[in-house]
Amino acid sequence: MEALRFQVVGEAFKKKPLDVKAPSERPCEYFGKKVFNREKMYKYLPKDVYEKMVDVIDNGARLDRTVADAVAAGIKQWATENGVTHYTHWFQPLTEGTAEKHDSFIEHDGKGGMVEEFSGKLLVQQEPDASSFPSGGIRSTFEARGYSAWDPTSPVFIIDDTLCIPTVFISYSGEALDYKAPLLRALHAVNVAATDVCHYFDPAVKKVTSNLGWEQEYFLVDEGLYAARPDLLLTGRTLMGHDSAKNQQMDDHYFGSIPERVAAFMRDLEIQALELGVPCKTRHNEVAPNQFELAPIFEETNLAVDHNMLLMSVMKRVARKHGFRVLLHEKPFAGINGSGKHNNWSLSTDNGVLLHAPGKTPEANLRFATFIVETLMGVYKHNGLLKASIMSATNAHRLGANEAPPAIVSSFLGKQVSELLDHIETADKDFLAMAGKQGLKMDIPEIPELLIDNTDRNRTSPFAFTGNRFEFRAVGSEANCASAMIALNSAVAEALVDFKKRVDARIPEFEKKLAGTEHSAKFHAIIDVLREDIKTCKPIRFDGNGYSDEWVIEAEKRGLDVEKSCPKIFERYLDDASVKMFESLGVMTKKELEARNEVKWETYTKKIQIEARVLGDLSMNHIIPVATSYQSQLLKNVENMVAVFPVDKAEKLNARNLKIIEEIAERTSAIEKGVEELVNARKLANKIEDEHEKAIAYHDKVEPKLDEIRYQIDKLELIVDDALWPLPKYRELLFIR
Repeated sequence: MEALRFQVVGEAFKKKPLDVKAPSERPCEYFGKKVFNREKMYKYLPKDVYEKMVDVIDNGARLDRTVADAVAAGIKQWATENGVTHYTHWFQPLTEGTAEKHDSFIEHDGKGGMVEEFSGKLLVQQEPDASSFPSGGIRSTFEARGYSAWDPTSPVFIIDDTLCIPTVFISYSGEALDYKAPLLRALHAVNVAATDVCHYFDPAVKKVTSNLGWEQEYFLVDEGLYAARPDLLLTGRTLMGHDSAKNQQMDDHYFGSIPERVAAFMRDLEIQALELGVPCKTRHNEVAPNQFELAPIFEETNLAVDHNMLLMSVMKRVARKHGFRVLLHEKPFAGINGSGKHNNWSLSTDNGVLLHAPGKTPEANLRFATFIVETLMGVYKHNGLLKASIMSATNAHRLGANEAPPAIVSSFLGKQVSELLDHIETADKDFLAMAGKQGLKMDIPEIPELLIDNTDRNRTSPFAFTGNRFEFRAVGSEANCASAMIALNSAVAEALVDFKKRVDARIPEFEKKLAGTEHSAKFHAIIDVLREDIKTCKPIRFDGNGYSDEWVIEAEKRGLDVEKSCPKIFERYLDDASVKMFESLGVMTKKELEARNEVKWETYTKKIQIEARVLGDLSMNHIIPVATSYQSQLLKNVENMVAVFPVDKAEKLNARNLKIIEEIAERTSAIEKGVEELVNARKLANKIEDEHEKAIAYHDKVEPKLDEIRYQIDKLELIVDDALWPLPKYRELLFIR
């Protein structure tokens, strides 16, 4: 083991970057090369079919299956010209990853030979085994049928020799078994609700789109060192390891010069991502050593989610080509920052208006205030649900660790926006006046043009306003963005529906009050409802330090969800308010929500279970044998000292060795006891049949044992001979050369 560790470390330091040859074209020329985008559609589809597809994508028209054969023929022609031999329905089951089953184009020709075929039927629908994916009890082993159905709003793409078709995944009885189906429903709900509200300000608005710009943080480690760490290999994080003397305390890695090997990996990744239509924009070193970030240009939310899932897959493949492994776990190393995936979210109209951006007219700024306040209403009412949407066994290690937002959902608005809302809340009832045809007048000066920098930044806020959008910072690095986007878009849709209902009810009242005047009843009704909502959602607004202990106390006083137990946080999905919201919007049924929670609890349990088994194995088969071996060497040294030196001098010379021998004995004994307690705690938890209660038992009784054992191992790492230590240390894992 000693020789292996140093051989692996040595090889890691010798590695040179691969010579990545970029395409001869500029990025804008090869962008989307492997995507059946509109340019390809126009080239390969008949004109009438192209127009129908555009109507489906842009206007949400129902897909006419009679055109499916024509679309399939065009796709097949393009695909075969690019060397494609297989196709797959590419979907996102409840595993946090993607799934695909490849089929070739070949079919019998009836003459003893083969032909290549790809029909509309194969494009539109397939039947994967639904019982082999997490379903929360919706599908049993003897009820295997499920369906994957083409999502035409997300273009097909090519990976190697395979045509990938983005699809939804549903059960035989119609329940969603994936992330895409409920996401599409949530996006439809927010589109309808926001469009209705926009008509107060601009009747010409036909559609509102939810936009997403994710920021993907990740770690890279040398592949050889990764293979020498069973905990990284099996759990995605290091279950033991003492801090390196130097990690991120000098702040020298953040935005620093990108290491040559990493830069080569990034270039290769960007080329492949751009060819697949992922609009990569930003790359840089992150705060922790070996941590990096990639961010694209904003896209429509459904497409952005697909692109993020695709990128994570491509990233892993490209990393191995360069001798790296990508770590997407939210907290792969203790003592340094973990990784998140900030979700920058906004709403925009079909005529290009950002609904969360201040405007240049009073009407535009009233619209701005409306969408800010109703977004806050959704976040306030469902703050526990939004926390549940980003919570996982892995992200729980990162949230609130003075590096990421706390596990309490609040919103930072900044001084100017906060003052605007406060003014609307407290101003006199007549602070609005109409002057002829000049439009709405407010007694507040117009908001300055602060489209970009009208707020400071608050990195402790989970849901921060950043000028023309909100940044949901609490999403984990390995998560599917769809989970957070389903909850957020649904919550905002519900708030907008309720807002319009109340405004419409008050317009007749103000028409009576304002009869014979030039005042607008509609705008007075809007202001009246906004004032109520500003007061109602005030507890969610917090511009201070989210890391402080005082905020936890204050948040609880405000009625915000301060629960820290991951399994209990998941319960928010089944709150009456959550079920009512999802069902009323047609996003998910109670049955689907219950099934998803079963999956969440079971997944949580399995992840902690695997970590416990890996740590127990490493403790008993790696750490203790090495520690006792070193202890034996020290004991032999003590015996030799006694044989050579007089007793009194030998006692002085042996003092240090005896102290270490005693410490090793105490710590190995504590580890053995800890592992025994860990095993017993697992056995007791495993007897619990209810997945919810089992997950709670794993959180309360099993998980704490991992930290107790790790503490003892990390102390041993400091005193055991470095040449004997069996696993690559943090100082070796965290600094790419």
